[in-house]
Amino acid sequence: MAKDTFLYRKTTLNLQGKLMDLATPCVMGILNVTPDSFYANSRVSDVNGALAIAEKHLNDGASFLDIGAYSSRPGAQDISAQEEMDRLLPVVEAIRKHLPQALLSIDTFRADVALESIKLGAHVINDISAGNLDDKMFDTVAELKVPYIMMHMKGTPQTMQEHAAYSDITLELLDYFSDKLYKLKQLGVKDIIIDPGFGFSKTLNHNYELLQRMGDLRILGLPILAGVSRKGMIHKALEITAAESLNGTTVVNTLALLKGANILRVHDVKEAMQCIKLVQRAQQQYTD
Repeated sequence: MAKDTFLYRKTTLNLQGKLMDLATPCVMGILNVTPDSFYANSRVSDVNGALAIAEKHLNDGASFLDIGAYSSRPGAQDISAQEEMDRLLPVVEAIRKHLPQALLSIDTFRADVALESIKLGAHVINDISAGNLDDKMFDTVAELKVPYIMMHMKGTPQTMQEHAAYSDITLELLDYFSDKLYKLKQLGVKDIIIDPGFGFSKTLNHNYELLQRMGDLRILGLPILAGVSRKGMIHKALEITAAESLNGTTVVNTLALLKGANILRVHDVKEAMQCIKLVQRAQQQYTD
């Protein structure tokens, strides 16, 4: 489809000179270097543990590893930038050394953390605040010339659920991302991915309304990341625990793919890859 048509959606990323096409959806494996992320099995406390999870994610088919050292679950404890870097940077360095083929996304809202991570060889910045929590982030991403994932959230991880009020959640997200996109384009940032922010400053009903209408976000012409893995929108709806939510995650991932998701950010890479394969097969059969 020609680039100047209304429905054109950019799906390529420039990763330090390597072009990646997201037209076929891919998986981002979660790696939490934290003691308090909501899903206990995703946490690691040392470099060796991080390397083991990273290798498993890659072997299971992950295209990206998303490494975070600051828990953003509702009500999570705030930590300093120095503590975040002390947790994060040794893991980035070790993965770059031992798994050099890995594409690394850094889950941080702090520009200084982003800068130091990219210096060590990371490829993508994944910012839950879309620049709202650090006014240096947009300039830093522009200077680094790396892909940027911007998520929708109101408030901070500590206060976000106090701001879960919308007259029309989809229109508000479109306004939010349009404003951010304009500012980033003015700075010359070329590779941008949007994340609707499931579970962030949203009630259970908001999450499912947003999932149902997620396809509307494609009007922005950008790749979409869906991060629903084992979240409260699944285990609270089913009245189970996060540990019991793999099947529900697969169902919601399937719905997200059908609504246009290009990246699934997950704890369970193998199952997400199977989900993508089957959805792709069904869509191929339908078009054939």
